[in-house]
Amino acid sequence: MNLSFEEYQKRTGDTAIYPGRGELTGLLYTALGLGEVGEIQGKVKKILRDDSGVLSDEKRQAILDECGDALWYLAQLTEELGGNLGEVAQKNLDKLASRKERGMLKGSGDNR
Repeated sequence: MNLSFEEYQKRTGDTAIYPGRGELTGLLYTALGLGEVGEIQGKVKKILRDDSGVLSDEKRQAILDECGDALWYLAQLTEELGGNLGEVAQKNLDKLASRKERGMLKGSGDNR
């Protein structure tokens, strides 16, 4: 089954048990939870270091599981900010399409 971003965001609320929901503490908690991305980075780094760059099915699945954890925190952070994950995703795609159209995908800076 595939979910829309909006449905996913809504359903993460069913398991969102953390301090200060709807307050600054909730915002901080969910933003700090994006440390899950560091766990993804660590697993990928160890593939290079320990496995000669060979990605096993087991490690691929472990990384995908961490992606799910990071997505949960991103969805709840978006919720804490009063945003809509689907709209955030669409806005990002629109921004990148504009950069591509203008030949500005390469480079640095947010306002390209």
